[in-house]
Amino acid sequence: MTKIVIIGSEKAGKTTLAGKLGKKSNVTDITMYDYAKNERILTTIDATGYPASVKSLVNALNLSDIALLCIPPTGLDPQAAECIIALELMGYEHGIVVLTKSDTSYPLAQEDIKENVQKITKGTVLEKWDYISVSTTSFEGMEELKELIFTVGEIVENRQRELDSLPARILIDQSFNVTGIGCVVLGIVTQGTINAKDKMTAYPTRKDLEIRSIQMHDMDVKSAPAGSRVGLALKGVQSKDIDRGFVLSREEKVTTDLTLKCILSPLAKDFNTEDMLHLYVGLQSSPVRVTEISDNDKKVESAKPGREYKIRLSGSKEIAYNTDDRFILADLDEKQRFIALGYEQ
Repeated sequence: MTKIVIIGSEKAGKTTLAGKLGKKSNVTDITMYDYAKNERILTTIDATGYPASVKSLVNALNLSDIALLCIPPTGLDPQAAECIIALELMGYEHGIVVLTKSDTSYPLAQEDIKENVQKITKGTVLEKWDYISVSTTSFEGMEELKELIFTVGEIVENRQRELDSLPARILIDQSFNVTGIGCVVLGIVTQGTINAKDKMTAYPTRKDLEIRSIQMHDMDVKSAPAGSRVGLALKGVQSKDIDRGFVLSREEKVTTDLTLKCILSPLAKDFNTEDMLHLYVGLQSSPVRVTEISDNDKKVESAKPGREYKIRLSGSKEIAYNTDDRFILADLDEKQRFIALGYEQ
């Protein structure tokens, strides 16, 4: 199964492209499109709540394995640039740069845009991404794009098999009640293999539960490996007990306060102690206050772009995480909102 997210410029025709890659299904602040033919299964996610909501973009990226960064003939704009910063902070390894609306442009102009994006993304995770020109009107490049998506998808799936033996972990993005079944959740198996009748815990609330049954692509299955998008019927909890962002696993760390080693984006602005920021991890988010900033064990009042600091954060909402998670810090009052990548200290 291949899961992609379509992001980038608002002028790039992202939603139209998503509609050409699958049939619309779930709609919230992210919209999902499903495609299945023979053995090929594709889920496309459009972060429709972005750019108004940073959370929509972060959630869509965390639910996907491959990003399509869409650039229109007019070139990069603030939204596409912010998406590039988010991809770099999240270490988003797999993706394709899609030059859209090729029927309204010329090959030379598209080559100029490609060279400009390559120059800007040199030294980032996007440096080795493939480029392709497409049109959803003339359908130029559309079949080639699908083939490229599935080619990259094979690489992703091979790497996911290395995660199958790890402790199972599921990110939940929807929860609801189904008559006669009870609590049903939708989510992504980020690592490990889950089985029907497995006993797990919902974090951060620490509610114990049992997986009653598993569905993939509307088919009942007995187990699901890493990378699977699943629907789970749960025993022992109600839908009101589980929200988007919850993690099902056997063990998570849960806290309101964190100490992180943070690497600031060179394009971010300074922030200070006592500033309010927004923290994102997985599908969870929380407002946090900066209570302390340390530079090489020396307390300082401000954090500067492009530097590394130890930062203490205090929040009021419990966050569930494990030691391998990446934390993203954002300042929602700035034009370019993503400011830092954090690891547990």
